[in-house]
Amino acid sequence: MSASDDKALYPDLSPFETGMRGRCPRCGEGRLFKGFLEPAERCQNCGLDYAFADSGDGPAVFIIMIVGFIVVGLALVMEFTLHPPYWVHVVLWVPLVLGLSIGLLRPLKGLMIAQQYRHRAQEGRIDET
Repeated sequence: MSASDDKALYPDLSPFETGMRGRCPRCGEGRLFKGFLEPAERCQNCGLDYAFADSGDGPAVFIIMIVGFIVVGLALVMEFTLHPPYWVHVVLWVPLVLGLSIGLLRPLKGLMIAQQYRHRAQEGRIDET
């Protein structure tokens, strides 16, 4: 059953809302993950098979860009305004990088999976419309 077939049975949900909350992209109720990052086999609410879910390295790439922009920007501002010693940079930025990276990984992976469901993305398929 594809996303277009589901419209009669399930409301059209925002991939941003369902993905960031880690919920089923079809019904918005079931859990998307069974562990921290491992997708469940299927939704316990509507039965959607999550076999299509393969976010690959997409979330990691976005996290590198987002966290890098934030941390490098803040580190440059701090360096040019306060001129702190290097150990202050290590104490501030290493925990911030780790916290942001781990904190963003699950929501962005959920968002990627919800987008795959919404757009019916499949490996090795070319849209011939």
